[in-house]
Amino acid sequence: MPKLKTHRAAAKRYKVTATGKIERRHAGIGHLLQHKSESRKRKIFGDIASAEGNVNLVSKELPYKKYSR
Repeated sequence: MPKLKTHRAAAKRYKVTATGKIERRHAGIGHLLQHKSESRKRKIFGDIASAEGNVNLVSKELPYKKYSR
């Protein structure tokens, strides 16, 4: 069988933790930050686990995810 290719855009957007969970960034932190409160910005700067419905889709794009990191 030929090797599977990793979807490079997905590899840049998602991070696999040591336990195999997939983390992503929060939305809404790219620009227009001056009118958002400090507490709101603090909450969305961290990473969050991906929703269960998206884990299968992301896993297909990252075929070697258990070996990364």
